Amino acid sequence: MNPTEKALWFVESHLPDAISLDDVAQSSGVSRFHVTRAFGAATGRSVMGYMRARRLSEAARQLAGGAPDILQVALDACYGSHEAFTRAFRDAFGTTPELVRAQGSTRNLDLVEPILMDSSLLTTLEPPRFETSRPFLIAGLGERYSCETSAGIPMQWQRFAPYIGNIPGAVPGVFYGVCTNGDDAGNFDYVAGVEVQDFSDLPKDFHRVRMPARKYAVFSHRQHISTIRRTINTIWNSWLPASGHEIADAPEFERYGPEFDARTGNGGLEIWLPVKG
Repeated sequence: MNPTEKALWFVESHLPDAISLDDVAQSSGVSRFHVTRAFGAATGRSVMGYMRARRLSEAARQLAGGAPDILQVALDACYGSHEAFTRAFRDAFGTTPELVRAQGSTRNLDLVEPILMDSSLLTTLEPPRFETSRPFLIAGLGERYSCETSAGIPMQWQRFAPYIGNIPGAVPGVFYGVCTNGDDAGNFDYVAGVEVQDFSDLPKDFHRVRMPARKYAVFSHRQHISTIRRTINTIWNSWLPASGHEIADAPEFERYGPEFDARTGNGGLEIWLPVKG
């Protein structure tokens, strides 16, 4: 297993957390030295340097969006004071947090975007089972992505985490990542959420998705979550063309059961692809 893929997933999933290189190495299953060398060789960046750059980039976006409290932005980026944050921000972007907020734009900043994980094809893919789902409702946080920005999905799950256990009418123990509203340019909505009994009394910023009764090809992804792009790419570019099945115009989704460990990314999940017939 590629330790860089695991490190990328862990960092992006824990940007607001005070994680250390030891935490990243442990999540990757290798030593500090190994993950540092592997990550540097693959990305041209150090692990912790990448994490700091990503935190500052997200902070810059918040400030450009008018965040009212710079100290809170600093704390969210894991800086202990306004002064420390300002020094790091100036070193990274050559300007101050106050000026970026006043200008309301990140246009002239050299932001660091999430690095896409490995998207190569698997040599083997476990055959799917076929199921017809019942209709059900999903509610959660939604974001619009392109193929180039989809590496930000782990951070979306991080933002969703505080809602878990506090959603009215939620079905416990199972989580869903729903891809819907795709367009010809490769853009899509991704909703990190849970099944709910109805759409009443939900947080006002929640997205709501009605999942129809539909036939699905269900694939098991048993490896670390960081390699999910390889499985998805193999499904779409290898299995589907050779299968004789046609894709249906319906949401596809990931299903995370109780066996999935959100802290480590281990335990496996299922990928549900809607098919005709």
